[in-house]
Amino acid sequence: MSERMSASHIDNRVLPDPFFGASNACVAAIKNLGKKSIVNATLGAVYDEDENLVCLPTVERLFRSLKVPDFAAYAPISGTPDYLATVEQAVFADNRPEANIAVVATPGGSGAIRNSIFCYSERNDAILTHDWFWGPYRTMADNNERRFETFEFFNEAHGFNAVDFDIKVNQLIDKQDSLLIIINSPGHNPVGYSLTDSEWDVVIDSITTAQRRTDKKITLVADIAYIDFAGERNKVRAFMRKFGGLSKKILILIAFSMSKSFTLYGQRCGALVGVSSSAAAIEEFKTINERAARAAWSNCNRGAMQILVDVYKDQTLFANTEFERKQYIDMITARTQLFETEAQICQLEYLPYRAGFFITIPAKNPQAVWQELANDNIFGVALEKGVRLAICGVPVHKIYGVAAKTKSAISKHGG
Repeated sequence: MSERMSASHIDNRVLPDPFFGASNACVAAIKNLGKKSIVNATLGAVYDEDENLVCLPTVERLFRSLKVPDFAAYAPISGTPDYLATVEQAVFADNRPEANIAVVATPGGSGAIRNSIFCYSERNDAILTHDWFWGPYRTMADNNERRFETFEFFNEAHGFNAVDFDIKVNQLIDKQDSLLIIINSPGHNPVGYSLTDSEWDVVIDSITTAQRRTDKKITLVADIAYIDFAGERNKVRAFMRKFGGLSKKILILIAFSMSKSFTLYGQRCGALVGVSSSAAAIEEFKTINERAARAAWSNCNRGAMQILVDVYKDQTLFANTEFERKQYIDMITARTQLFETEAQICQLEYLPYRAGFFITIPAKNPQAVWQELANDNIFGVALEKGVRLAICGVPVHKIYGVAAKTKSAISKHGG
């Protein structure tokens, strides 16, 4: 007789989280051998060249100066009015599309993805994303009783695979009354790829054609968690102008995270932004997302909301924050350039990187490769088809030799 007490729809399997599992293994190794002996490339957080967790200095000062009402009081369920207006500035900069737009607060980008799946896909339907993806996408789909399907992210030229994307979109929209798609760009996790403007054109053309052909609903989620570490502010947001003037049956959702942009990982604050040609769809967006938030987490971190407002309302604070972030972008760039140089020397294949926190190396036996590297005191994360290295956390002096050791581990375990 089963002793299970949970409801029948609950998946009671132990959550195999490779990210925090790898981090825990790394922490244990550091306790045994000391920090100097270990390469910690596990979690997506910025660490400086002395391996201290980074919080932008301006953000830290604002956080420590918050007054009691600014951090202890309840925030409105959908977010404070100032925060919602400021998120629009933070998300679009000078690239606001010609469309109806609304914002709801969420606990980080994760909350934005969760509500997207919950509110805009049907039970037992498939959601679609790239075959290199952030693992919790699948966990959220499973937990909300959705199926999970992928398209091949890269073509033979190491660019966006427009052909497979189009095939999968049309296959699924023919089977379902609606379709939700997630694309993580720029600074994709786990690859570090960013779609070009012309590749975004392909995405928009594909979903527009599929929607017109079937007259069904399509929701496209742009996960922009790493956007502020992906390049010049307006250049990396130029694609957002393409979200205006679309069919009223195409809804664009943008998942925004303060965790990455403002190095406030533990404060769990972000937003979901709705973009549509339909005013009615955006009114519905506000209503259903507020209800979904109330049912899931109630309200979000008021202190983090206030920090975003304070940064954007003061030109000096904004400029300081941008300057400080740029220093860390340059630091990560130096690390990736060194890794890429050494990878070319030892002929290590890695997935096309353009920006962000991670470099990923494809492997036929990722777990064995991960263990081989761990035995050599290099800790990344084993994915389904490769090993991810969080280059954002590894100082330059520890990058030396990582590519060659990774090449050796992959060769030892069958490529």
